[in-house]
Amino acid sequence: MATRTRRPGAASRARDGSRRRLPMRLLLPCLILVAMMAMLMLRGYVHSEILADHRVQAPASADKVPEEILEGGPVIDTRSGRTQSLSLRDHRLVLTFDDGPDPEWTPKVLDVLKEHNAHAVFFVTGTMASRYPDLVRRMVAEGHEVGLHTFNHPDLSYQSKKRVDWELSQNQLAITGAAGIRTSLFRPPYSSFADAMDNKSWPVTEYIGTRGYITIVNNTDSEDWRKPGVEEIIRKATPKGGKGAIVLMHDSGGDRHQTVQALDRLLPQLKADGYEFDSLTEALGAPSAHTQVTGAELWKGKAWVFLVGASDNITAVLVVALAIIGFLVISRFVLMLLLSGVHARRVRRRGFRWGNPVFEPVSVLVPAYNEAKCIENTVRSLMASEHPIEVIVIDDGSSDGTARIVEAMGLPNVRVVRQLNAGKPAALNRGLANARYDIIVMMDGDTVFEPSTVRELVQPFGDPRVGAVAGNAKVGNRDSLIGAWQHIEYVMGFNLDRRMYDILRCMPTIPGAVGAFRRSALERVGGMSDDTLAEDTDITMAMHRDGWRVVYAEKARAWTEAPETVQQLWSQRYRWSYGTMQAIWKHRRALVERGPSGRFGRVGLPLVSLFMVLAPLLAPLIDVFLIYGLVFGPTQKTVVAWLGVLAIQLVCAAYAFRLDRERMTHLISLPLQQILYRQLMYVVLLQSWITALTGGRLRWQKLRRTGVVEAPGGAVPRQRTGSGSDRRPVG
Repeated sequence: MATRTRRPGAASRARDGSRRRLPMRLLLPCLILVAMMAMLMLRGYVHSEILADHRVQAPASADKVPEEILEGGPVIDTRSGRTQSLSLRDHRLVLTFDDGPDPEWTPKVLDVLKEHNAHAVFFVTGTMASRYPDLVRRMVAEGHEVGLHTFNHPDLSYQSKKRVDWELSQNQLAITGAAGIRTSLFRPPYSSFADAMDNKSWPVTEYIGTRGYITIVNNTDSEDWRKPGVEEIIRKATPKGGKGAIVLMHDSGGDRHQTVQALDRLLPQLKADGYEFDSLTEALGAPSAHTQVTGAELWKGKAWVFLVGASDNITAVLVVALAIIGFLVISRFVLMLLLSGVHARRVRRRGFRWGNPVFEPVSVLVPAYNEAKCIENTVRSLMASEHPIEVIVIDDGSSDGTARIVEAMGLPNVRVVRQLNAGKPAALNRGLANARYDIIVMMDGDTVFEPSTVRELVQPFGDPRVGAVAGNAKVGNRDSLIGAWQHIEYVMGFNLDRRMYDILRCMPTIPGAVGAFRRSALERVGGMSDDTLAEDTDITMAMHRDGWRVVYAEKARAWTEAPETVQQLWSQRYRWSYGTMQAIWKHRRALVERGPSGRFGRVGLPLVSLFMVLAPLLAPLIDVFLIYGLVFGPTQKTVVAWLGVLAIQLVCAAYAFRLDRERMTHLISLPLQQILYRQLMYVVLLQSWITALTGGRLRWQKLRRTGVVEAPGGAVPRQRTGSGSDRRPVG
């Protein structure tokens, strides 16, 4: 059922054969998903989850290392072909801190240094400098020197020259972005004294010199990383005999409270012994290792730091969103399992009845636009009804002879009402105006009813509080893979939901395929509205706000033809999701109103918004983090978590199929549905959100029908005569 309007931006080829550009409504969701993955990848890289190499080379022979290096000092200069080793003068001490900056311990180290008016050298990793640029900025501002310690802290003797260059340049980029400087100081990860240089590490040191860096090792190791105690750290960090020293300490990599305490005692003790605590270049009497960066390189560094900060912030938000979606998914499953069971027990208990049995005739409205392939099956299924009915087919300006087909059937109590194409709501209102009876059944032109459908659908009207009834819509063309996926969705996602919402008295939608209304209730709310693209959701919410009960009749089964191609499915669900958002927005005032409207507004609207709009919008995060975890780890935990979610869904689906007495064999395709079909629904909903936020308008789209759907059990008679009917249409 649709208006005859061509959807703007439909994928097709231009007449000259050129391919049309991807519509913005499709491009934006794709860009958002790509950006989300890019932020996760960047965060994984900066947090050493991607491209990290934690191998450490075993000691090797040192016969190729020059003696002057092995027996020299901790400062090694191999720039411009030199092989020079430098040591510090007596009573000169350079404190060096590796692996930072750390948001907890580096500020405490800086505070102690500032208190004792001492300078130091901080060899920072690119990962930490990118994440905590303010601490690098503080180091430079307080007169300390900063050196490179690679980006991801790998053992460079394992790495290619290309990887070494990458580690240096990325480390330098982070420092530039944080403090606006370049540095010429470098310390290799896992380094020790100069005499530990071997045939594996020496070529790397030589190569790094050709890149313009001085390599700094140490000749005094505090071994604070072992956490041996404050006294032991002080003892090991104290040079022997007043000699100059470069002391290795750490301001990151774990709990460093012993380092901070030892530093606070070490500085005054050594100052009393005549030591000076300078940066490296101060101690050597050399020019500063820092060079100011300007122009494009500076902005490149700032952009890097900004993107890293954005990736951390966005990932933090995504993690919170993942927790929210996890809570919503589990909550929805628990509610569905509990409340659908309550609903089933209530309506199936012996002696249950809605009220006095309903025998009065009803009017069945069938809006139809270009339903030539389906309309005969639809009308003949109604002729098999076990309840007295009149059938009104409203032809909404069809161009395929739909009305002529119905008229040619010559069936009793079947009327055709023609109108110019005006849309489904207008067609239903036209049918309502022509209906004779007080109970109105509405169905789609591609749907077939079982003989008992109308009877079961109208029985809840025995309760005078009931204003509308939702039937049990089934997918008729479930033999294809995409049909089977929709079958699972209908049974689990729609009908199980309706049981839950029935108990909570806030059912959001009477399906267009099978629903019934009191005429008086329809008239009180103004009939069907064309304010939204989901007129069935709109009218249902209006019923709740007017104080009517809306219930679910599980035995009122209708068989509908689901979309058979991805394009048709996309069009249908895009309209559904966008129309649902429109309906929620239209009825938003119910949140602050009193009475039945307020109850629905404060119970129904939040549940519908959470479970039908927000949860599906955030649900892709489950799959995004699944992919991330599979690729970058922890793979085993990720797989277990995803299988756990799938198991919960399988339990809910199996329970729903059992309630609906459906064969379980269709659930074989559930895992594949979660991997493929669900992703399509995510993108459709995201596209709907973008359309809503950008103020776009979506029009009805007509789905191509095949007319293959019939009710099971041969309920659709092929030939009937008006005089020989023994069924229940009324005169």
